Amino acid sequence: MKAKTISYVALFTALTAIGAFIKIPIPYIPFTLQILAVYLAGALLGPRLGLLSQLCYVLIGLIGVPVFAEGGGFGYIFKPTFGYLLGYILGAYVNGWLINRFNLSTIRSIFFANLASLLTVYLFGCIWLYGAMKWVVETPLSIYQTFFYGFLLPAPGDLLLCVLCAIIIQQVRPRIARFTNMKELKHPWAKPTL
Repeated sequence: MKAKTISYVALFTALTAIGAFIKIPIPYIPFTLQILAVYLAGALLGPRLGLLSQLCYVLIGLIGVPVFAEGGGFGYIFKPTFGYLLGYILGAYVNGWLINRFNLSTIRSIFFANLASLLTVYLFGCIWLYGAMKWVVETPLSIYQTFFYGFLLPAPGDLLLCVLCAIIIQQVRPRIARFTNMKELKHPWAKPTL
């Protein structure tokens, strides 16, 4: 990859890590600002580079750098919240793919792409939460409890961020596409130069 591309990916990896430390503790799933970086990475870097930025974030945490909301290390895969981190990877891809594939440019359409990304994150998160609580922590949650603690409780804040990011993306994305050489933004269906 070109140095400029690497720096873009690294920037969004760092933004995700910073978002982990801005958190509001709630039962089981702390509310953080990480989802902001997921929306922005997919929309501004495109699906592949957005996915790569989140994959780098997860791998850096798994090798032991304390970038996750509750630390780091390989043992983090056994935590009930790890599924949300996996969701970030695919969520960034989903967001970027939808925005590029359908050339979304209005706040409303970008909001729905962000929402699809959010639902992807929560799908992975809730499935992992249910399994980890049942087989790792051995304090099982019912499906309703999983849905309540894993989705209903933290989702309102993330929905607000969904709207905020739609406005930011709608304003910033055309400017980035104009002033960068990132083919994935200029030509949505072209493969990026790696």
